[in-house]
Amino acid sequence: MIPQEPEATRPEFKEEPEKETKPDLQKALAETRQKADDYLESWKRAQADFINYKRRLEQEKMEMGVYANTQLILSLLPVLDDFERAVDSLTPKLAKMDWVHGVRLVERKLRTTLEAQGLSPIKAEGENFDPNLHEAVMHVKGEDGKVVRELQKGYRLHDKVLRASKVAVGNGEPVIEESVKEPEEETKQE
Repeated sequence: MIPQEPEATRPEFKEEPEKETKPDLQKALAETRQKADDYLESWKRAQADFINYKRRLEQEKMEMGVYANTQLILSLLPVLDDFERAVDSLTPKLAKMDWVHGVRLVERKLRTTLEAQGLSPIKAEGENFDPNLHEAVMHVKGEDGKVVRELQKGYRLHDKVLRASKVAVGNGEPVIEESVKEPEEETKQE
């Protein structure tokens, strides 16, 4: 048999280091878990930011495709205005000529081509004045806050205002309709 030392004299190295290291290990484990949780949260945030970035990039690409021709369409609006003014100012005698019919066809084709690209006119006359759609250039007699006359047509490209309508807005004064005598009537009376 092997002689055994009395229990009191036996060194207790194992218990004391375990008591000291156990709280230290638990503390270190808790700190490591906290760091891991922090890293996980940071990774989740970065992933969500990346997903939002991709979504925003796709939306911008789509808008860029939709509005890519904006400058070209904007530069063609004065041409469309000129065609409309030319067609509107025709006398009945000129309106019957063949070349005028060709001008009308070109104007109609230009308008339909621009409308196919998403261009649409803004309704103005008789509508309530909306500063998002209309640009007031004068006040005239008429119903307060209503667009009395459209001076230049406004247009939208899809859902965005490309050019605001230039309008005359009523100032609230009643319109007095004056009877205008025709020049023929005046000469007959003399």
